[in-house]
Amino acid sequence: MTSMFTSGFWPATAERAGRTAAQTLVASLALNTAGVLDVDSGQRLSLAGSAALLAVLTAIATSGRGDGPGLTETVRDRR
Repeated sequence: MTSMFTSGFWPATAERAGRTAAQTLVASLALNTAGVLDVDSGQRLSLAGSAALLAVLTAIATSGRGDGPGLTETVRDRR
């Protein structure tokens, strides 16, 4: 099991949060372009930041239950 106090947990969590923020930003841009969602740049960044924060909180909540920041992920030791 991986605790949030291991050296691999935080880099994996940061990567996950970054991916989540980027995916949310791209999705909000696409939805805005398609006319499905009407948001400005500040709102898009707020959505992306909120999604990243939720990814970090999810990783913390599931720490100690699996081998990574998520229930189905593993963290490699980088030596």
